[in-house]
Amino acid sequence: MRKFLVPIMASLALASPALATEARVEARGGVIWNQGEEEAVAGVAGGYDFDLGSTTFAGFEASADKVLTSGTRVAFGVGGRVGAKLSEVGKVYATGGWTTKSCGGCDESLYAGAGYQHNLGKSLYGKVEYRHHFFDNGVADPDSVVAGVGLRF
Repeated sequence: MRKFLVPIMASLALASPALATEARVEARGGVIWNQGEEEAVAGVAGGYDFDLGSTTFAGFEASADKVLTSGTRVAFGVGGRVGAKLSEVGKVYATGGWTTKSCGGCDESLYAGAGYQHNLGKSLYGKVEYRHHFFDNGVADPDSVVAGVGLRF
């Protein structure tokens, strides 16, 4: 799957800047849970969204997230999102992507989810996002929810 996802994200990154609507950077934090266990998670991300019309958009994202417990490491990811502009201040979207291993004994993972981003001013935004992580190791897949705050350029 990674062989297909990475070239798609790279082609979006090289798309004509004339189509671009905004670049963004954010800090985020939340919780990841699996089988009754919960851990805090924190990270940063940057991305770029493109208009697909007056009410729809698509974008790509690069991220670095860490589960805040011993024995874990920063997981780097690439992904994308596609969604609808609900108004001048709100976007709802579906997201998906790939992340590196988050611990020595862990596997790489794919994720899919949904989120909402709300403008809090000219450049500032807040967001909340849910993700389901898919591991191909026979272990139950975790879920996460994060809230973030970021800047749009």
